[in-house]
Amino acid sequence: MTWEEFIAAHIPTPATVSVEAYEGSGAYGPVYAAAVNVTPCVVEDSRRMVRVQTQDAAGAEQVSSTTVYAPLATVCPAGSRVTAAGRTARVLAVSRIEAHGLPLPEHLEISLE
Repeated sequence: MTWEEFIAAHIPTPATVSVEAYEGSGAYGPVYAAAVNVTPCVVEDSRRMVRVQTQDAAGAEQVSSTTVYAPLATVCPAGSRVTAAGRTARVLAVSRIEAHGLPLPEHLEISLE
């Protein structure tokens, strides 16, 4: 089952989010790609502790207030900006959820500040 089939069957009103992918840092701070609308998504507002993904091995933990479930092809590395439900937040961590041969939808789990 693909992510799109799963959403069509189980989520009556899927969300659309805007993703500005983090491209690195420049002379004036973080550099982001142009905003891209991503759909279908599921946005869940719930607080939970996540380990922040960074380039070094710092492994800091931070509270995530929103989780976005998005199609697997979404380009959204840690540090990106995501606008969901009218709020823009930085991506703390991204997890790739694979089906491992089961009839489950593969997708990304994106943890936002």
